[in-house]
Amino acid sequence: MKKKLWSILAILGFSTIMAHAQQWTPEEQLELFGYCEKGILMKELGISEETANKIGQINYWATLQKLKIEANTNDTFATANEVNQEVLKKYKALSITGDRAKGLISRMNATGCAITQIRHIKTYDTLTKVQLVAAYKSKFRKKLMDQLGVNGRQADMIIDAEAWKQKESLVVAQIAESDFNRIRKAVLLNKEYNKKLLLIDLTEQQKSQAVEFFIQNQL
Repeated sequence: MKKKLWSILAILGFSTIMAHAQQWTPEEQLELFGYCEKGILMKELGISEETANKIGQINYWATLQKLKIEANTNDTFATANEVNQEVLKKYKALSITGDRAKGLISRMNATGCAITQIRHIKTYDTLTKVQLVAAYKSKFRKKLMDQLGVNGRQADMIIDAEAWKQKESLVVAQIAESDFNRIRKAVLLNKEYNKKLLLIDLTEQQKSQAVEFFIQNQL
């Protein structure tokens, strides 16, 4: 369910994070790996969390080496390609070779994923949460019930969770896009929102539809 939920959120785009991806420190890039690529690689490659963590550490090492090359302070490697060749050897030690290993290098500095983003709708900024809930119920409650096949209680809980997310997104949006804390706050927000959806007695499909509903329907 989570994979499908995040894939729906992913359609919101990655422009904000992509614009700032290259300015993150190696430590922040490693943290970003933990939020995004780590879980993806565990599923795609069928590897353990321990192996995924090792890949993250290899990537972190490679980033440090490439930064030293840029600063002309690397006494071991002269080019980024030399670093990549060493990375391939380290991947091989984890039984990751060939195209899979080359693919990991191309994704080494991933720019982000759905969980690191927010969907901030500025037109909602002037509304309190109570007002937003009331507006959602007035315009979308019946439509939500019909489309998702949920009862009134479930629709109200979905609406409350969405209104909460929108008001919290406003708080996160005040953090500069160049500040990595914006990503950290976005991750916490999205995880909490997902918990709220899990508390509602919904099917896997209904959970995904609830997210999609408010992407497609706005006040």
